[in-house]
Amino acid sequence: MAFGWQGEKIRLVPADVDRHLENYFLWLNDPEVTSGLLVGHRPLTRLNELEYLKSVGNDPTFVTFAIETLDGVHIGGTGIHDIDHVHRTAQTGIFIGDKSYWGKGYGVDVVRTRTRYCFEQLGLQLLRTSHLEGNLRSRNMLLKAGYREVGVWPKRYWRDGQYRDEHLFALLREDWVA
Repeated sequence: MAFGWQGEKIRLVPADVDRHLENYFLWLNDPEVTSGLLVGHRPLTRLNELEYLKSVGNDPTFVTFAIETLDGVHIGGTGIHDIDHVHRTAQTGIFIGDKSYWGKGYGVDVVRTRTRYCFEQLGLQLLRTSHLEGNLRSRNMLLKAGYREVGVWPKRYWRDGQYRDEHLFALLREDWVA
């Protein structure tokens, strides 16, 4: 029986401490994985990640999924946060932690599957996301999944010894339906 939200290559499943904690701990402490993310600039302990995973199920403004292949291999995580139930908007994010899955279309499938969940289950009308300057994999993934760039916050984050721009993207439900 299928479990979670399934795409063509992946399945979005609830994050589980026993199944996913160790991978999250390793990936979110890997500078190569986190260099293009808005998180990951400080060392993360197992306890930090354990507390985070335990807390997310209690917050009505946040949904988190572990990303697994259809064969059940854990490859990353994705979230929907800052959910505004009045205005029907949310911020989204993704990372593929298992580098052997980079550049193979898994991220696009995750974003499309997560988008379907946001619009069909949560009833949202606008999704927002962003990436750091230079993260071309994220940029290409977002454009392939239907997002459009709507702006740039110049020199928004200090990462890797320099200030980097934050590129802002949006996807409206009406554009997704079309």
